Amino acid sequence: MLRQFLAFCLVGLALAAGEATAQPSKAFHLAPQRPGAADVYVVSLGLWGAQGVFESEAKGATRILEDRLAAKNRSIVLFNTKRRMTVTDASARAAVRAVGQTLDPEEDIAVLFLTSHGGPRGVGVTTGGRNVQVMSPDYVRELLQETRARYRVLIVSACYSGVFAEALANARTLVITAAAPDRPSFGCEDRATWTYFGDAFFNQALRTESRLDAAFAKARALVTQRERREGFEPSNPQIAGGASVLERLKER
Repeated sequence: MLRQFLAFCLVGLALAAGEATAQPSKAFHLAPQRPGAADVYVVSLGLWGAQGVFESEAKGATRILEDRLAAKNRSIVLFNTKRRMTVTDASARAAVRAVGQTLDPEEDIAVLFLTSHGGPRGVGVTTGGRNVQVMSPDYVRELLQETRARYRVLIVSACYSGVFAEALANARTLVITAAAPDRPSFGCEDRATWTYFGDAFFNQALRTESRLDAAFAKARALVTQRERREGFEPSNPQIAGGASVLERLKER
């Protein structure tokens, strides 16, 4: 299945509007922005429906982000399953637009989390492993822009996810990835609760570190230790950009 996805990556397919599996856009209800406060809004997408770990990770990461970044009632979680494709072009854009219509673009922070299998051209979007499409860095750039937020955080838990850091990181966009652009990441088992990176970053580091960069440093060490202990070549998680975002988060 992963081999099939990598083949799709090589031909560069992208998530497209108007696909046959698209579901109608749904209404999202988010707590209003508070004038003078730096509120955080979260969109979390579990993209690979053929393995339950990505649904579990999307839900679990959101709960922890809500707690650590005071984003309760300001989050949206969508995930694909073996039978249902909930993350489509329409629903992904509806989610980020809902955030964009609610937050103050000059004050607030938008967080986008993606969890899936990954390849050299992006991350995979599928239900049961058929009709695999790719969510590319260019597509994710559009999603971030549609949040309208001046300050953005992108977290990607997937193999080769460093391609997103290379393409999208800047002073106002903090990008955290599970792997370097040329490395796989690990832990994508159907019945697992977390991938290796998700467990280290969300389930362990963020529970004790409120700063995203400090949590990342702790998570990278935890992941590297685990991979070496289990005989894997280190995935080399990445953090890039985001100087203005980190300063904004410190002001909260």
